[in-house]
Amino acid sequence: MKDRKVSRRAFLGGAASSVFAFAVVPGCAVRSGRALAPSDKLNVAGIGIGGKGSSDVRGMARENIVALCDVDWSRGAGNFKKFPKARKFKDFRVMLDAMDKEIDAVTVSTPDHVHAPASIMAMKMGKHCFCQKPLTHSLHEARLMAETARKHKVATVMGIQGHCSDHIRRECEFIWAGMIGHVREVHIWTNRPIWPQGIGRPTDTPDVPKTLDWDLWLGPAPQRPYHPAYLPFKWRGWWDFGTGALGDIGCHSLDHPFWALNLCHPTSIEAVTSPINDETFPSWSIVTYQFPARSASSGGGDLPPLKLVWYDGGKKPPRPPELEPNRKLGSGGTLWIGDKGTMLGSRVIPEARFKELLANKPEQTIPRSPGIYAEFSRACKGGEPCGANFPNYAGPLTEIVLAGNLAVRTGKRIEWDGPHLRCTNEPAANNLIHRQYREGWTL
Repeated sequence: MKDRKVSRRAFLGGAASSVFAFAVVPGCAVRSGRALAPSDKLNVAGIGIGGKGSSDVRGMARENIVALCDVDWSRGAGNFKKFPKARKFKDFRVMLDAMDKEIDAVTVSTPDHVHAPASIMAMKMGKHCFCQKPLTHSLHEARLMAETARKHKVATVMGIQGHCSDHIRRECEFIWAGMIGHVREVHIWTNRPIWPQGIGRPTDTPDVPKTLDWDLWLGPAPQRPYHPAYLPFKWRGWWDFGTGALGDIGCHSLDHPFWALNLCHPTSIEAVTSPINDETFPSWSIVTYQFPARSASSGGGDLPPLKLVWYDGGKKPPRPPELEPNRKLGSGGTLWIGDKGTMLGSRVIPEARFKELLANKPEQTIPRSPGIYAEFSRACKGGEPCGANFPNYAGPLTEIVLAGNLAVRTGKRIEWDGPHLRCTNEPAANNLIHRQYREGWTL
């Protein structure tokens, strides 16, 4: 984490990116006995191919889709039909063992609690890895995912497509140009959750659908009877399977200040929520992070301490006085408060002030991206690392997000020692950093 200032420039489009292509992923074009030139096609396996997994597999369709894995073949039916030559599996462990020499890369788009087991097994076998956000279910897993990717020198990326957009680059360029001065507060809100939260465990035990392998779906999570309250999609609200609203959207929304303001470890996190229980996330939460002063990601200068506040479940920040009376904050967004102005998303408010500033619009300094799937393919073949690669970006970003959930679940103010991945003021909170795995499941 000490080299974040340098690696941020290198990996996110700075002039030094080509230097780090060798330093972080040497020889990454050679895996499973196959030497790949940039013009060659990767052999890609999809792990979790329904829902978001369907579009992730199709995003890699210019490569060779050689294997498809899903615990519910009815959910995977669309991709089974689209890629009829791909071998079909229900258990990713069986697939990786059976096709070790044939698979170069995997996409992992399972529920959150299976991200790390699937990704780490694949990376240890030398497979490049695309994993959906949030990178992991637990803080320990996030650190281990980054370490495993670095150790095995594989190309990686977390599925935050917005990181490749012009929009986030424009925000960074405006912030770095000092358009609103030093940013001292950031407020982020979302319309999530759009699934049930703040509820207890169901007591009835309906039959498991015939196409679903429920034991495999549970994976490393504790055993419990099947119920449609958990899937599809609704698993996001359950502690054993998901990471709540913050986990679902945080890696997207916090990506913007994380990059623009060179965030690293917060010093403290505190949450105010609706009533909490041991089964599901609360129906709403407001999470406040405090970040220390740090160096600027754009090179040179120092940045002041930052207060970052996350809102979900219908909660929103106070309306900024600069916002025109006829404008609304909307159901989700980002508010940047600087000592020279306020920005809503990537536009200074009020709009009249923004148009004045655009007369001296900051020049483009960040190279634009070809898109997340193209970035991943390029990195797998020895090209530049992806912007949201595990070791230098996705892992640290996910740690910030999941540290927020630590405050939500404990209901306590968390004094955070990020480098050592521990809470210093509430020892019991440390029991939640590393979860226990069900027998038969390991990292």
